[in-house]
Amino acid sequence: MSVTVAVVYHSSFRGNVARLAASVAAGAETVYGASVRLIAVETVDDHWQYLHDCDAIVFGCPTYVGSVSARFKEFIESLAGEIWLDRLWLNKVAGGFTCSAGRGGDKFNCMLDLVVAATQMGMIWVPMPMTGGNYSTQGSEDDLNRMAGYLGVMAQANIDQTSEEAPPASDLRTAEAYGRHVTEVAAALRAGGVRRNAAPASVRPWRLAET
Repeated sequence: MSVTVAVVYHSSFRGNVARLAASVAAGAETVYGASVRLIAVETVDDHWQYLHDCDAIVFGCPTYVGSVSARFKEFIESLAGEIWLDRLWLNKVAGGFTCSAGRGGDKFNCMLDLVVAATQMGMIWVPMPMTGGNYSTQGSEDDLNRMAGYLGVMAQANIDQTSEEAPPASDLRTAEAYGRHVTEVAAALRAGGVRRNAAPASVRPWRLAET
């Protein structure tokens, strides 16, 4: 059974998030029957129908000052019309990723912003499937999920390195694994017949008086 996935992202500065987005998409494409589209947030107006129709959306942006980037926040706020009101993305699968220069960098707060935005739309959030890496003296920076993120992919890129050098390969492999996992969950829900974009009137009680 086919499954469709969109990776919507904002990347600036050195293009670190764009590399993560490509890795998420590459992982998603390893799932049999998957169709994946990379969508830079600046071009989202060309892809609304695909976003409405797809089975999963993975959101990504840099962590700026402990939150989502302003350009990505603009995209999130554009969802507050009919997509939110009419539950157009109800039961669509969601996931997310972010990157900051700091190892901490308040990435968790940025991920929470993405989770809240997705759940406001009625989406089903998929967490990281693996435990954190580099937890002991036997671990290393080469471990998957070296930043120990559980809401999604939390990557780190040194500010004095180019996007060809950072995020490191372990973060990109983590993003690939996550992209595959989100897509597998979406495929399973699709195969199981989970209904999307079909909100009953009961989820819009403020409209009952109008009917």
